[in-house]
This record gives sequence, C-alpha cells and structure tokens, in this order.
Amino acid sequence: MRGPLSLLFGLTLATVLILPASADEGWQHPVIKSGGAVRPLPDAAVQPDRTAVYKTIFSVTKGSDDAKSVNDALDHVARTVNIFVSAGVPLDHLKFTVVVHGPALPLVLDNDHYQQLFRTDNPNLKLIAELKAAGVELLVCGQALAAKKYDASWVNPDIKVALSALSTIVIRQQQGYALMPL
Repeated sequence: MRGPLSLLFGLTLATVLILPASADEGWQHPVIKSGGAVRPLPDAAVQPDRTAVYKTIFSVTKGSDDAKSVNDALDHVARTVNIFVSAGVPLDHLKFTVVVHGPALPLVLDNDHYQQLFRTDNPNLKLIAELKAAGVELLVCGQALAAKKYDASWVNPDIKVALSALSTIVIRQQQGYALMPL
C-alpha cells in the first residue's frame, strides 16, 4: 500500500508544481477586456492619486514576433488603462495618446492589408477598438507610412495619421504628457 500511495502522492505533487495556475485566477480586465490583464493590489506602495489627471504619450515601436499575436506594446497600453482604473482612477482622468512607428507599424493596418502582408487576420483590431472606446487617442506616424510605402487609406479607421511620431511626441510633451517608450 505504501508504494502505490507514495507514487500517487508524488505524481499529484508533480502535477501541481508543473502546471501553471489558471491565467484568469485573480487577473482582471476592468475596462479593456481583450488585453491588459491586471491584478489589483490595493495595499501596494505608490498608488495613483484618484483625483489627478494622468497624461501620457506611448511611443510604440516594438514589432510583433508573431503576426498572429497581439502586439505586446499595445497590450501594455491596455494594461496601463486597466491598472489605473483598477486603482480607482476614473477613466476620464486618463489622457493617453499612442503613436505607432518603426517596426510596430503593421499593427495599424486594416484587416485586408494586414492579410495581404501576413496571410492572417490583424489580431490587434479588437484591442485597438477597445482602446479607442476607452478614450485613448491612437495615431500612426505619417512619415513611417510614407517610408514603408503604406498608403494612408490602408490604416485602420480607428487610427489617425499624424504628421510624424517625432513631432507628435514633442508636441504632447510640451502639453505636459509623460513619455512612455514601448
């Protein structure tokens, strides 16, 4: 009896140690549902002031390793929205702008042009729509589009074409926005 029970206990313990906890266990999506999972930590040090207005420009340059996966940098923007809201900051106190340029450029394409380029649907479209609905301003560098020979008509209609990422970042910083490179 001791042998089979020990073996069963050992296999059970190994299974518990090897298998990861459920991805949903304790993680929340208070505003952006398709990305940006957060774990609320109300007792953590350095909590946001719930009455302050937070102005940030996210410079998104990181490309995706997998054309079928959501861009990690865009997911970090969603996480930022979700973390502030989970800490009690009203959504209308978040003044966030995203400007996409460099290797991240393909994420701004509409589905037809993304499919032509990668032979798969654009996995970023749902997250982009949710970010826009949450009040996040989404921009793409017009200079990057021109350099890559992407026509502005190929851009997802939820994203506006800016003169450039460089000028947008300078302008937003002069308006008091903190720069968050991703």
